[in-house]
Amino acid sequence: MASARVVTEQLGPVGGSAMLYSLAALLLMICVGIPRPSLFSLRYLFIGGALFVCYEIFLALSLGYANNRSQAIEVSIVNYLWPALTVLFSVLGSSQRPNKLLYPAILLAFTGVAITVSGDQGFSIRQLVANISTNPLVYVMSFTGAVLWAIYCNLTRRQVSKHNAITLFFIATAISLWIKYAISNEPTLSFTWQSSFNLLITAFLMAGGYGLWNIAIIGGNMVFLATLSYFTPVLSAVFSSFILGVTLTQNFWYGVAMVTLGSLISWYITRENKPSNSLDKQCDNN
Repeated sequence: MASARVVTEQLGPVGGSAMLYSLAALLLMICVGIPRPSLFSLRYLFIGGALFVCYEIFLALSLGYANNRSQAIEVSIVNYLWPALTVLFSVLGSSQRPNKLLYPAILLAFTGVAITVSGDQGFSIRQLVANISTNPLVYVMSFTGAVLWAIYCNLTRRQVSKHNAITLFFIATAISLWIKYAISNEPTLSFTWQSSFNLLITAFLMAGGYGLWNIAIIGGNMVFLATLSYFTPVLSAVFSSFILGVTLTQNFWYGVAMVTLGSLISWYITRENKPSNSLDKQCDNN
């Protein structure tokens, strides 16, 4: 996400995002190919595709429209509520009765995010509201995106087809962003060697990451993968701090630690709630 922020700084929030997803879509077409739409149900193509496109646009624009790099990192942490929501939606959507301890674990993750967003002065409701009010749109888009992505993960895991529609969804995202760029007031894209290099590297990482993720949630244990993703905020924060040159406060790391702890508790409770057959089999039978 830090590299995506750099691209939007160099090429513009909308234009940079449009170029990023266009190049990533091209890489996916070359490496993965374009699957036939007939391989998927119309319900998945339209609903799953809409969820994917909306999530990606919300995420890209929330990073691009952040007031500064520090806020961009905060927005990225808000986005990382999606693993908690994915586990929650998966358990609630199964036939198993959720353990009541799951809710405090999810709340712990939410609280951790709230602490990171509160800023340098320490956590308080007043400080949290004040920080969000400086640019509420980016926080709303990031949180909405987290909800949409959690739904998308569960929907993708339950689809009958085992084929990967990620290329189609990336193409749709790129087209949507170009339409947004055409009606926006952003200046014409201006490329340099540095911006072109950053664009290429970020697109490569994005295409590879999303392609592998879709394969994993189609064929693997989606709840386990989502739980492991709770550790992503730690890695993301470290790389973002390095790439963007932002010093993260002790208060910020407290929040990230709470998100990680919430992940471990959620994983343990989910494992304890499962009978001998896995949640994946339940999803396959639905």
